[in-house]
Amino acid sequence: MTPLAPGEESTIAHLEKVLYTARAHTTGGRDGGASRTDDGRLDVKLSRPGTSGTGTNPEQLLAAGWSACFLSAIRLVAGKKQVTLPNDLAIDAEVDLGTTHGIHGLAARLTIRLPGMERLAAVALVEAADQACPFSRATRGNIDVAINVV
Repeated sequence: MTPLAPGEESTIAHLEKVLYTARAHTTGGRDGGASRTDDGRLDVKLSRPGTSGTGTNPEQLLAAGWSACFLSAIRLVAGKKQVTLPNDLAIDAEVDLGTTHGIHGLAARLTIRLPGMERLAAVALVEAADQACPFSRATRGNIDVAINVV
């Protein structure tokens, strides 16, 4: 964490009320490690991306979590705006792990499918959901993100 300069204000939004806390215990990291939540609902083996290991990796977990969160944000915004969503609403998420200037970084693409919706309405809904989604807010300004509505 970088200390603030004199007179500089933090842009971190502090939680007023905690609604849920996820707890996971991880051992071994990407190389044959494992991660398990305290409630036992998630219990995964970990493997390095692109290897023949049998486990998943943090980038896959981020893609799954972010797309699920974003889809929920779309439903939340649509409900508030009384917009009917298609039954086959779906999100494809891609999370890239790469390097830049010798350090590891991430980039992501979310492809949102709202079949049958008028394009301008779909784009407006996705833009509002992007503002509502905690994962989107957490990554905004930190990684390259492309959001496409198809």
